[in-house]
Amino acid sequence: MNSIPSKSLWIRRQQCPCGDWKCYITYEGDSDEGSGGQELVKAEKASSGAMITPYVGMVFKSDDEAFEYYGNFARKNGFSVRKERSRVSPQLGIYKRDFVCYCSGFAPVKRKPNGEHHRDRKSVRCGCDAKMYLSKEVVDGVSQWFVVQFSNIHNHELLEDDQVRLLPAYRKIHEADQERILLLSKAGFPIHRIVKMLELEKGIQGGQLPFLERDVRNFVQNRKKVVQENEALLTEKRENDISELLEACKAMKEVDGDFVYDFTVDENDKVENVAWSYGESVNANAMFGDVVYFDTTYRSITYGLLFGVWFGIDSCGRTVFFGSVLLQDETPQSFSWALQTFLRFMNGRCPQTILTDLDPGLKDAIRSEYPGTKHVIPPWNILYKVPSWFSLPVGPRYAEFKSVFDALIQIENTEEFELQWRDMISVFGLGSDKHMDLLYSVRASWAQSYVRGYFLAQMATITYSKSIDAFLKGIFAAQTCLRSFFEQVGISANIQHQANQETHYMHLKTCIPVEEHARSILTPFAFNALQQELLLAMQYAASEMANGSYIVRHFKSMDGERLVIWLAEEEQIHCSCKEFESSGILCRHALRVFIIKNYFQLPDKYYLSRWRRECSLLIDDDHNNQGTDGEWFQECQSLAETLFSESSITKERSDYARIQLTKELTRILNEVRNLPDTDGVLMNMTVSPTG
Repeated sequence: MNSIPSKSLWIRRQQCPCGDWKCYITYEGDSDEGSGGQELVKAEKASSGAMITPYVGMVFKSDDEAFEYYGNFARKNGFSVRKERSRVSPQLGIYKRDFVCYCSGFAPVKRKPNGEHHRDRKSVRCGCDAKMYLSKEVVDGVSQWFVVQFSNIHNHELLEDDQVRLLPAYRKIHEADQERILLLSKAGFPIHRIVKMLELEKGIQGGQLPFLERDVRNFVQNRKKVVQENEALLTEKRENDISELLEACKAMKEVDGDFVYDFTVDENDKVENVAWSYGESVNANAMFGDVVYFDTTYRSITYGLLFGVWFGIDSCGRTVFFGSVLLQDETPQSFSWALQTFLRFMNGRCPQTILTDLDPGLKDAIRSEYPGTKHVIPPWNILYKVPSWFSLPVGPRYAEFKSVFDALIQIENTEEFELQWRDMISVFGLGSDKHMDLLYSVRASWAQSYVRGYFLAQMATITYSKSIDAFLKGIFAAQTCLRSFFEQVGISANIQHQANQETHYMHLKTCIPVEEHARSILTPFAFNALQQELLLAMQYAASEMANGSYIVRHFKSMDGERLVIWLAEEEQIHCSCKEFESSGILCRHALRVFIIKNYFQLPDKYYLSRWRRECSLLIDDDHNNQGTDGEWFQECQSLAETLFSESSITKERSDYARIQLTKELTRILNEVRNLPDTDGVLMNMTVSPTG
């Protein structure tokens, strides 16, 4: 019996949001998730390049490297190779390797138990003498493999390119194609239809896949057999590992009183869903929970669980971990439980905006559980899916379509968006396309014309997306069980919380007093964003209207003008671009008007608390009342961060802070060392999520 995999494998969700099993999603930019078609192209490119014929004395770093090289050489020259013999010594281990042509030797004669011959099958082995023999030597302490014999003389016909690719050694079904084949097989597709579907999706002619129909059939049959054999073992492993996960949560709760977790069970008392968060995450959410990103892109092959993570962004632009959840399925009911649990963990604080992937079930759950929250699907979550959905329907016009679609996302007027959408559907003949219907049904969550003005705190950017991907890939690296997975989540969360913003001098780039004043208030991340807008504001002209408002336009562009409404009595400013409503940073158009009005300082209301330096000193009232032993450590850490930020503005400040801080810390340390070693009170100095 085959054993279950020793590692918990996590992959991106591949089922299409449209709900059709015939569809799946590929992700541009993920080199480790390339399709079999891409691998075929790479192999063809490699084979078309110049390759040196192996020779006696040729050196390789390893025998695997030598076999790969010989295999590439063989493919280019119309044959394949296999490993023949190896020799082992106690000192060197394997020290000789024989690689031979696939036609080397002769097939043994097989007999049935009664002495009769098996049914004769023609063997490809014909005693070919083509070979490459290697020997290992240790040179200056480094093992190297030398070619000691080589022959490229064959006693059989060599194959052409379109034939050699069909040799068994080269007929490989790559991982991405395996997942697709299993998906189509599960949907009830016969083998010949699966092959045809793969050819259509890759845009290649019939018979050009790097494997045959019988390879697909054998793969499906073998996989079904493995699944049947492992089903009972997988069920037992899943139950045991989830029990260990809950034990780990219970142990963490004993170490960290602020740690929170919850789970649900089914009618058979089996655990379905598990969610958890840390005390520091709850405190961070109290300051930065106005915008939350709920990532649900990965699921476990081993356990069949969907992994969800809640993220935020702090005042320094760093990704903040809020909590995580493992879900049994992807139904609206499971998503609703996850959202309810997160809200309970965060002391009932509902986010102003939530960002998610395109998932109709999740969208319905958000509408039900967070009725007052704005739901946004970031542009990257839409653009990732566009090639998979539309490259085939629009064919050779895909590049033109992609350009039109990219421009459509950025349209700011809803009426213009609707008009351009209808034109795009008509021009490219996509009136009956199900993916177009899906995108249009959720346009209010992703099109700029609809989400403009929603507060996003600069989280709907590619830079933020990459930081999330880096966090997730750190978690999914070689996890063997759910308990170690849980521990890795805690380690990654701790790294996120404890990451220090690099202190640096924030140079002034203009002579505008507003810039100098902003530098003393905002964190470096927020100040850099405002500073960039100030620099761009110099390129805009403002024309005052009769009602006191302004029309602001770029000096080189006659279109794209912005209306800036100025209310002098309240010192309020509103720009039609709605950048301040979206990011909390004033736009270049509004700043231009403030400069014209001779403002030396921006009104205090335009410095949001989440972007201020002192926001890291804010501590949730509930956390203050808990009086934990590690609280004073967090306060000191926040004060230290503020001190470093303030002292980094000028060299004089930096020198003074360094001298005085060294003196005071030395004095305090000496006094602490003179105090008694113990007073009978046990101190718990645990401050990290992992305890």
